[in-house]
Amino acid sequence: MDNNQQPPLPLAVTMGCPASIGPEIIVRLFAGQLEKDEGLSRCVIIGDLAVLRQAAADLGIALRAESWRPGQSLQKNTLPVLCPDHPLPGKVTWGQPGLDTARAMISYIETAARGCMDKQFSGMVTCPISKEGLKRAGSPFPGHTEMLAHLTGTERFRMMLAGDRLRVVLVTIHEPLARVAALLSSERIQDCIAMTSQALERDFGISNPRIAVAGLNPHCGENGMFGNEEQEIIAPAVTSWRGPGQVSGPWPPDTVFYQAMRGKYDAVVCMYHDQGLIPFKLLHFQDGVNVTLGLPIVRTSVDHGTAYDIAGQGIADTDSLKSAILLADMISHNRQQRIKGQ
Repeated sequence: MDNNQQPPLPLAVTMGCPASIGPEIIVRLFAGQLEKDEGLSRCVIIGDLAVLRQAAADLGIALRAESWRPGQSLQKNTLPVLCPDHPLPGKVTWGQPGLDTARAMISYIETAARGCMDKQFSGMVTCPISKEGLKRAGSPFPGHTEMLAHLTGTERFRMMLAGDRLRVVLVTIHEPLARVAALLSSERIQDCIAMTSQALERDFGISNPRIAVAGLNPHCGENGMFGNEEQEIIAPAVTSWRGPGQVSGPWPPDTVFYQAMRGKYDAVVCMYHDQGLIPFKLLHFQDGVNVTLGLPIVRTSVDHGTAYDIAGQGIADTDSLKSAILLADMISHNRQQRIKGQ
């Protein structure tokens, strides 16, 4: 590194719900890996230092975790932890969340998002939270994505699920299936295509990306026999696309994911949540990554829930967290390189 060049900003990793598998997968992933993996060595945990130490002790893991503040250098073989101003009052009981843990997980997200906006972090990676916990703590948001959009003043955002074999992006996210058709419009689908194209080029380094657009109905409506959304809404969004990349569709949902998995497409634009997440999780249940498109900051997340039923047992898989960290590191690097090249 040039003596005049600033070191890379650290990457913030939020602990998620303290009673969930979040603390466990953090200590298990980072134990013994801080020196080996450059991407992991640049991470700062946003969470509760005492809870992380409790998780390590309960699992018999040797891990040096220390308090950290913005501006401090990262110490070799040490897990830095930035704890918000209101730590938990005592030990957590694994798998038993309460109001304190709900408020804590919200504070971690707010701290990380604020740090990213203030250029203290290169991006943020989120461990799982409880939607019920958000509601219990009085949050009006159904999940991370909507909360981060609010915290960053973002009106246009999309959810991408990314793996090495399949990427899917959702036109509608957390909506009842009965409402999906009414929420679709050609403009909304084109907006999703545009954000997908930009992300593939800027964040993933894919020039001239190939994007498939899935239909809504079985067999893409079979010329109106099973629905008209393909003819009236989805096809016009595809045929009128004039932006970068190769966009095609609508394609029958029962075949398009197979084609994408075989390398024909770089991403599939999906009409609703489970249309994209069912095939994605079939392929990437352990190592899938959730990426929020449209934010002014880099944000990735594990693609799994709190798993309260197995919390504290030392059996939760760490692959998704590692993949989310490495992908956030890659996206941050690609964005910086793009800025330098402009």
